[in-house]
Amino acid sequence: MLWNNYLTGFQSYLILEKSLSKNSIDAYLRDVNKLIGYLEDATLNLRPDELQATHFHEFIQHQSKSGLSPHSQSRLISGIKAFFKYLIMENIIADSPALMLETPRLGRKLPDILSLEEIDRIFHSIDLSTKEGQRNLSMLEMLYGCGLRVSELINLHLSDIYENEGFIRVIGKGNKERLVPIGDEALKSISLYRDHLRVHITPQHGEEDFVFLKENGTRITRQWVFLIIKKLVEITGIHKKISPHTFRHSFATHLVEGGADLRAVQEMLGHESITTTEIYTHLDREYLRQNILEFHPLYNHH
Repeated sequence: MLWNNYLTGFQSYLILEKSLSKNSIDAYLRDVNKLIGYLEDATLNLRPDELQATHFHEFIQHQSKSGLSPHSQSRLISGIKAFFKYLIMENIIADSPALMLETPRLGRKLPDILSLEEIDRIFHSIDLSTKEGQRNLSMLEMLYGCGLRVSELINLHLSDIYENEGFIRVIGKGNKERLVPIGDEALKSISLYRDHLRVHITPQHGEEDFVFLKENGTRITRQWVFLIIKKLVEITGIHKKISPHTFRHSFATHLVEGGADLRAVQEMLGHESITTTEIYTHLDREYLRQNILEFHPLYNHH
């Protein structure tokens, strides 16, 4: 019964102070109820302040043995920790060994990536006879050809494009600048857009230097890029979860598969740490072999 009073208080705290959704609150309460159920089954009639580190470890081990996945364990541990943090905050307990629980290391799951063939299909599904067609193609070529984040794409300036040198200057996370090589295809596409379409748009005040503009002269937004990609994916009938970031992931994956140096890929993507880039090396070798055989010009007799 004692635990029920604490649970009621915890629930109020999650609603009022944390403003969480009903689903999140239910998940937290489920986590704590699992612990309470375990203690009852083990006939351990203990108050929260009487629990030792061993009780928590045995509880997690018990969950693990009953087939709880590392992901669900991780969720469960964060729910238990939140509950005990709340008890400390309310001065119900002084401290708690629950806060020392370690969450299982979760392998980073790579998001969906697009094959070269799928990227081609998306590019070819763009209607270049429309005003916005060339702009949309240029945008996607920048996302895939330069591995840009969507925030970097929408903030790209005309003055950041060094055509003769074949580089663009990108302002990444934490205002870090990097120079990214840009291929001839993407450069050609941007020039076409700039010289034939963008010239007919009057930029709004302060937006003059942004590369990608909407018809009304304001720069494109994140949501807007998401929507365009969503429409194109629907047209091509590709059944994958695709976002602007998918093009960046595909760019990195294709580079690594092609044998690009990891440090070079890290530079291109503007990753702070090489470990972030390393997720791309954990690709299945057979998949890599198939890709190389399928797409390498030497083996690919079209």
